[in-house]
Amino acid sequence: MAVIDMFFGRDVPGRAPVSDDEWAAFVAAQVAPRFPAGFTVFDASGQWLSPAGGRVVREASKMVRMVAPAAPDLAARVQGVSDAYKGLFRQESVGVVSTEGCAAF
Repeated sequence: MAVIDMFFGRDVPGRAPVSDDEWAAFVAAQVAPRFPAGFTVFDASGQWLSPAGGRVVREASKMVRMVAPAAPDLAARVQGVSDAYKGLFRQESVGVVSTEGCAAF
């Protein structure tokens, strides 16, 4: 199985952070259809070095973990979620960590 962790910062340039309602709508429209077998969402606090500005950014974040078969379309599904979030909320990046693991449900 593939274990995918995605990290989503909630700060949005020029406006209030991504609200809980906006997050829920994003998950329903973008994550759930691509990962219908399931996923887990965690609240997090993130820090990263912005490559565009070279500054440290600290912000409230969400982490989504998906455990899915390593299928040929998996990378495209993950990229689709990432691209949608960056486009909707004007984000520089979405962190993605992918590992291999054994899982049973």
